[in-house]
Amino acid sequence: MSSYLAVLDREYGNAGWVLAQASIQADCLMRLRKNACFWSAPPAYSGRGRPRKHGQKMRPGDQTTWLEADAVIEIDEHPELGQVRVKQWLDLHFYRAPEQRVNLILVERMKPMSNGQPFPPLWLAWVGERTLPLETVWFKYLRRFGVDHWYRFVKQRLHWTLPNLRTPEQSKRWSDLMPPRSWQLWLARDLVLENRLPWQSATINLTPGRVAQSMFSVLVDIGTPTKIPKHRGKAPGWEKGKVRTKASCYPTVKKRVSRRKKSSRLAV
Repeated sequence: MSSYLAVLDREYGNAGWVLAQASIQADCLMRLRKNACFWSAPPAYSGRGRPRKHGQKMRPGDQTTWLEADAVIEIDEHPELGQVRVKQWLDLHFYRAPEQRVNLILVERMKPMSNGQPFPPLWLAWVGERTLPLETVWFKYLRRFGVDHWYRFVKQRLHWTLPNLRTPEQSKRWSDLMPPRSWQLWLARDLVLENRLPWQSATINLTPGRVAQSMFSVLVDIGTPTKIPKHRGKAPGWEKGKVRTKASCYPTVKKRVSRRKKSSRLAV
């Protein structure tokens, strides 16, 4: 039984990903698109012809195709979301992955938005060997929003994707530094003196970006174990007899831009 849980956005909620992660020892909780389709388990073999792989079709975006839910719970007063209703359908599968069982989860906020419109439903798919209680499994997806903000922060503020590194080893080493740097900012939030910009308002709970903006004073107090750089003077140049080797060249990775096809309309 796996103790790892991967929380993924809706780009992974498809049969291709479910088949690709079948050999990975981790459970997956994925968001789904409204146009996703699922099939129930096939009926018992009738004894004639090829056994069926699929049962009844269910489309989350079409309520007329919904099957009877296996479990329904209602949370009266959630501290963040208010009244919530959660439904679950067990033992479903994608059309191209009939062997991989999927648990379909629907999360509905009963309280409407400020404009009177209902909140859009949240469709989730659970894929894994274990089955968590319905009261807790849906709430774990809320951690996905924190993960998305962290990726944005390390890209924009910690410059994760800024260096043009030459080897995969260098890229991996640079990527491994992102979590420790984030933890350093988290631990230093009570040690820094806020150094805000003129247009920024004062705040008590400093965000990681505000802490990074004010880390200079802490780094000056800590100091550095490195020695003061010496003046180089006249460079000795390239050593005689030393072989010059060209740097390794790697093929350029190009992403194909998909252009929208022009529709040919017949003039009436």
